[in-house]
Amino acid sequence: MFMRMVYDENLAQAAYLIGCQRTGEAIVFDPQRDVDRYTDLARAHDLRVTATCETHIHADFLSGSRELAERVGARVYVSDEGGADWKYQWLDKKHGGGSYDHVLLRDADTFNVGAIEFRAIHTPGHTPEHLCYLVTDKGGGADEPIGLISGDFLFVGDLGRPDLLETAAGQAGAREPSAKRLYKSLHVINDLPEYVQVWPGHGSGSACGKALGAVPTSTIGYEKRFNPALKAATGEQAFVDFILAGQPEPPMYFARMKRDNKLGPRVLGALPAPPRLAPTDLATIDTASHAIIDTRDWPEFRAGHVPGSLSLPLGRPFPTDAGSLIGGDEAMTLVVEGGRLDEVVRQLVRIGLDDIRGWLDPSDLARYAAEGRPMATIEDVTPQRALEMVGDSGARVLDVRRRSEYDQGHLPGAINIAHTRLPERLGEAPTDQTLVVQCLGAWRSARAASYLQRRGYRVVNLAGGYRAYIAAGLPTEQGPDPRPGAAADAGSGTGAARV
Repeated sequence: MFMRMVYDENLAQAAYLIGCQRTGEAIVFDPQRDVDRYTDLARAHDLRVTATCETHIHADFLSGSRELAERVGARVYVSDEGGADWKYQWLDKKHGGGSYDHVLLRDADTFNVGAIEFRAIHTPGHTPEHLCYLVTDKGGGADEPIGLISGDFLFVGDLGRPDLLETAAGQAGAREPSAKRLYKSLHVINDLPEYVQVWPGHGSGSACGKALGAVPTSTIGYEKRFNPALKAATGEQAFVDFILAGQPEPPMYFARMKRDNKLGPRVLGALPAPPRLAPTDLATIDTASHAIIDTRDWPEFRAGHVPGSLSLPLGRPFPTDAGSLIGGDEAMTLVVEGGRLDEVVRQLVRIGLDDIRGWLDPSDLARYAAEGRPMATIEDVTPQRALEMVGDSGARVLDVRRRSEYDQGHLPGAINIAHTRLPERLGEAPTDQTLVVQCLGAWRSARAASYLQRRGYRVVNLAGGYRAYIAAGLPTEQGPDPRPGAAADAGSGTGAARV
């Protein structure tokens, strides 16, 4: 048996390529849309991808299963659990007509790829239809499983969050019933041998849990001994209280991913290949409906950028921030170094941002400005200056950290809206005052400030963020945002530290 994890560091997402070396067949579990990564890896090991499988309808990235079905004729294995609202609706919508070769799976169903057996286990809680898969290498003579493809059910050090149906997909009242279903699913872990390896769908940094470990894999026995979420399962209510507490606010684009993965992601056929544009082309872009994604570092961006641009420097948060601040149907132009164009295109299509019209190198902006074209700036202000602006000119502080961070301490009178939820809560930000945008260390606030400037707000960015403000010994407040309804959308996440 051949097995490789194919890991996306930016979305902290793991797909698995598993192949039978005897027959040369391979399957990909939970693929992303740029599927050449999997087919190339298979080919390099004398395998061919003949099947694809999903653990559940994902919320944090677009699935590549439909892409594999179109490109290489892969058979599709997906869940038939969860009820009528949780059925994949694209299986009978093959390009050119007809249905994809597919198999609907229920609890305890088995299938084979070559001599490798996979057994589906229904594990609702994160989502109603969620399946895990026990993997047994029968071609190697085994009659017991080697691993569990655990999807978003069991992580290293955590369990999949059960609140997303409410906080991301908008199903009011779903949090507690989902948590109770997750509790009932825990018997699966107790029923498995302790030596079984755990191959999870995500690692540290994913928004699909609150405390995922940075170690890529584990074992059932280790998790039973040391996983805090499992140790909290001393009773149903104790578990529900633990698992719902501290979940970070999900990014805004999660609802769109869930919808599109259910209805069917658009088939790419090939990665977008945007042309290089001339600097003069920038003057023709209407940034109200066409996003200019500027990947330069913040000091360069704030010193001069095309009016209406978004500051989205490359790094781990890039796809999450892009998905949160750019509409799914927006056209895009990229400002990026040519050597990183492929990287950016891949990260965008993984979250369904496909309409990439062109790109320019950062050096092209210098030529654009040299021609006398208008450039915009955003000012960084010191903590002392921020307080002066609030006191002297009536500016308002917008804290774009998570609610849990805000509750522990914030600038006096600050409004709290997590930066990944800004577009849907934009109406809460005052339009008649300058906004001092602030986070922990000024990275999230920089992205938020560029978004707000694009939408017509007057903004400055608090240099150094809350850390610098505290270091200056300036006054703070504690507690939730007092505005009516301000906490309703927020969640109370801890999650991985971000700046």
